[in-house]
Amino acid sequence: MSVDVELRHLRAFASVAHHRSFSRAAEELLITQPALSRTIAQLEGNLSVRLLDRSSRHVELTDTGAEFLVHVERVLATLDQALAVVSHRVTLRLGFSWLLPDPWTQQTVSRFEERTGATVALTRSDDPLQALRQRTLDIAVVRGEVDAPRGARVLHLFDEPRVALCSEHSDLTRLAQLDWTDVRYWPLVVNTVSGTTGPWSWPADQRPKRIIETSNYDEWLETVAAGRGIGIVPEVARRRTQHPAVRFVPLTNAPPSPVSLVHVPDAQRTLIRRFLDAALETAAE
Repeated sequence: MSVDVELRHLRAFASVAHHRSFSRAAEELLITQPALSRTIAQLEGNLSVRLLDRSSRHVELTDTGAEFLVHVERVLATLDQALAVVSHRVTLRLGFSWLLPDPWTQQTVSRFEERTGATVALTRSDDPLQALRQRTLDIAVVRGEVDAPRGARVLHLFDEPRVALCSEHSDLTRLAQLDWTDVRYWPLVVNTVSGTTGPWSWPADQRPKRIIETSNYDEWLETVAAGRGIGIVPEVARRRTQHPAVRFVPLTNAPPSPVSLVHVPDAQRTLIRRFLDAALETAAE
């Protein structure tokens, strides 16, 4: 008898069986609950047997499902062992545009490499989403709103607070703080490629009247240092940026800046899933 069962079917079934929940399994697998339900239905249809008893409140294994799970777990464990043999030769390409979040990055990379034996290559790109489209990256760390490539998936990790930045000679240095609604009264320097703050960050009637555009973080920083305008940036820059000609000013009532991972499911799927697991664990700590 020829049965059309794929690895994704087995992983989906094992996850639902472990969590006794479609919603929690979908979160673990980073897919939607309807997609997970379809995958399980395909598996049961291909096998012509019911593996799970479903109700509105819980999910239970049938007797056949419980027996099948034993073999599925053995198959998945054997596969993971086989992958571990070659994992030390595998590299996951993690892209970013500027200043990776810390200590999240260091802890996540360390956790992932210890578990898999694979190596993470950190690759800076002015436009990591474009690099992802071109398949020169496997995962991209993206700040702010994400215009993800078609078919890509976005995993929100956490939010970062924002801070204002200005030249050492700016009148802004005389203020103890700057309110988000008062940014419009200052010329705003914007990184149009990978910046987290721009005119799009405010309603049309509250936007800064003068915008100075740059195309990467270094240009943005030097333009602010030259006194062309002020900048708004995640707080990580205050801890990590060493520039004698700029000053940081606390920013009040500013919306936080989201940090997300973006990936394309068809690229190194198993390795990416392991990295996402490590990323979420670190973010939750």
